[in-house]
Amino acid sequence: MGFVEAVKSGYSNYLNYKGRASRSEYWWFSLFFMGVYIILVSLTAAVPALAFLAGAFYLGSLIPFIMLAIRRMHDSDHAGWFCLIPLYSLYLAIIKGTDGPNRFGDDSVGAVFD
Repeated sequence: MGFVEAVKSGYSNYLNYKGRASRSEYWWFSLFFMGVYIILVSLTAAVPALAFLAGAFYLGSLIPFIMLAIRRMHDSDHAGWFCLIPLYSLYLAIIKGTDGPNRFGDDSVGAVFD
């Protein structure tokens, strides 16, 4: 999954906590989320009016990011609650998901790519 496709998928599934998300989808969306937020916060020093825009972007993207993280935990056959365990959830976000279907759904990318 590419950058643009991952961002579109993250926002189009913003209330979907069922299913699975691939590593590429999770990390591309994370890069987008953190990159845009850092740029907006950095520009706030020069243009204080952008503080509202930075806050609105953060609040508008927080729920899609949380749902994507839950689906990423599902890809390694773990419950979404594992997002609350800081280092272990990072480990689960990094590792390859289970091949083939698991209890949360079909393979998010298939056996060819991840």
